[in-house]
Amino acid sequence: MLVNGLVDYAGLFPPAELPMEQAVRNYARYRTGDQREMLARFVVPAARLPEFVDEASRLDLPVESQAWPLAVLAGASDADAIAAFNRNHILRWHIDTIEAKATTTEGVQRLAAAFPGMTVYVELSLHNDLEKLIVAIADLHLRAKIRTGGTSPELFPPSSHVLRFLETCVQRQVAFKATAGLHHPLRGEYPLTYGPNAALGTMYGFLNVFLVAVLLHSGHEPGALLPLLEERDPSTITSDANGISWRDFHVSAAQVAQARARFAGSFGSCSFEEPVQDLAALSLLPSLI
Repeated sequence: MLVNGLVDYAGLFPPAELPMEQAVRNYARYRTGDQREMLARFVVPAARLPEFVDEASRLDLPVESQAWPLAVLAGASDADAIAAFNRNHILRWHIDTIEAKATTTEGVQRLAAAFPGMTVYVELSLHNDLEKLIVAIADLHLRAKIRTGGTSPELFPPSSHVLRFLETCVQRQVAFKATAGLHHPLRGEYPLTYGPNAALGTMYGFLNVFLVAVLLHSGHEPGALLPLLEERDPSTITSDANGISWRDFHVSAAQVAQARARFAGSFGSCSFEEPVQDLAALSLLPSLI
């Protein structure tokens, strides 16, 4: 249901910043683990694709029935290298998603031209002319990406900005993904890094963000959903085979499935184990898959 295929594994990125070998090993293990239904793509920068191939080949992993899906952080100038990668490695690894930044409509247009037929998420700054860029993304059948945190407190946007992004995407029928600071299910104070004595910061939870997205997609009014982005109490969320409820709000299983298929894509996390373990600790894991 809500969390099926929700996590793009970004172990190469902060705060984990794992070596390529360890990140590849982890992803291989997660793909055959008990909670593999939650796992989506392996995230890698375009510049590190040769390193990825070297390490993944060195592990001598068996050829699977499906190639590993990769999400690549890239720019328009990487288009030829990405096309060549897919031609050369189609049986084992396949880049099906591009994540790139753009600050102008011209930048959005360049990405659309560079990667025709691919899923392209355009990372937007919430301080730019958000609606203008999302209109351009919609016109070109691309998708939007929001950064919901980082390794320092100032990188976490206000909840009103996150809601505005999600509302605008719904209005323009633009699918989205999120990244950064979403390791845990619900909002709270968590260590900003994995270092000893790491400072704490207030983080969003992935349930906060994606439940809001599903409710918006299902027609609920945005103004009533701001408290959900700031919800910290796990007892307010229940789920079963019929759907998911938060306080007085409810979405059916069919509405969740439709929102995930058409609108609420995934989130990038440098940890796969934290989201899984936290959901299990809240006794929410089986019903949300």
